[in-house]
Amino acid sequence: MFKDFFNALLEGKLIGLKCNDCGSYTCPPKATCNNCGSRNLVKVELSGKGRILSFTTTYVAPAGYEKEVPYVVAMVELEEGPCIMGRLEIDPEKAEKLGQHLIDMEVRVYGKEFPNEPFYPDKEKRVVPMFKLERPV
Repeated sequence: MFKDFFNALLEGKLIGLKCNDCGSYTCPPKATCNNCGSRNLVKVELSGKGRILSFTTTYVAPAGYEKEVPYVVAMVELEEGPCIMGRLEIDPEKAEKLGQHLIDMEVRVYGKEFPNEPFYPDKEKRVVPMFKLERPV
């Protein structure tokens, strides 16, 4: 299911799961419903739209990712309800200047392929969820 999730992101689509028991959505996909714990789930395409709940700028990267800093990470609440984390497509200095004005801004999710993970050289590819602001700032 994760492979489908990341491949869909590269195509600009967001895959999630809808619970047939409570009607809630779970994203990214996992074995059980985030809301009720049911395994009675069906794969669905989500809107890919959401709003920023929180963000931070990463200046110190985990080992092996030092060339990627600085970058902005955001927690986004999707229109369908679940929250997902990814990188926000914005210059880190601009994000710092905007500060709290970024909160509640509308975004659209997509996937971006980055260089393979240094600790998993055999991994097929590394796709990171990304968020693009719906309205330029």
